[in-house]
Amino acid sequence: MNLDLPEEAQEKLVFAPETYQYTLATLNEDELDKSPIEQFHKWFEQACASKEPIPESTVLSTCRLPSGRVSSRVVLLKELDKRGFLIFSNWDTSKKEMDFQSNKYASLNFFWKQSQRQVRVEGIMEKLSHEESQEYYQVRPRGSKIGAWSSPQSQVIKGREELEQLVSKREVEFKDLKDDEIRCPPKWGGIRIVPLEIEFWQGRNSRLHDRLTFRRESIDDSQWEVVRLAP
Repeated sequence: MNLDLPEEAQEKLVFAPETYQYTLATLNEDELDKSPIEQFHKWFEQACASKEPIPESTVLSTCRLPSGRVSSRVVLLKELDKRGFLIFSNWDTSKKEMDFQSNKYASLNFFWKQSQRQVRVEGIMEKLSHEESQEYYQVRPRGSKIGAWSSPQSQVIKGREELEQLVSKREVEFKDLKDDEIRCPPKWGGIRIVPLEIEFWQGRNSRLHDRLTFRRESIDDSQWEVVRLAP
């Protein structure tokens, strides 16, 4: 990368001055749906229509107490119901599980480059029942089902070969089962992030973005306050 910088500056990674501008759209209060869930539906459909590569991808951030250490990862939103945002994962050996045990707060961040939009969600995690997790697990491909049984997620392994051996062992174990007969592992399942705040961010020229946020004090509140935030 040649940025034509002084020699002393080239000893560290320095990016070129910003040139990209957000000019596609605006966001005004009178355009918002009364429900942040319905507003998310609207934007998600528009993200899909804009040929966004993986519109359901989102960054899930969790935090462990008392250290306050934060971890983030990209996951896929699998369902959105009236209560909140559903994702599915390993909840036995993963960092998410350890964070969940000490701190139920989490955030999601969707970024849709084609629309120049971002949605930030802050809320509280709650685990789905095993029956609810099983319902989604049934529609997963066979390989993903076996993978969920095989991988000790986030644990140290000696190499790729060890993981492949674990998968092979499960493939033998399940070889006589049909796809719909492979049940959801006890360690695997879904969580719902019940939102306390959902921010809709529309990029604007000169970084003077539109940021409209739905807020409520409790996950049991039915009334949302809408405020505009400075960019």
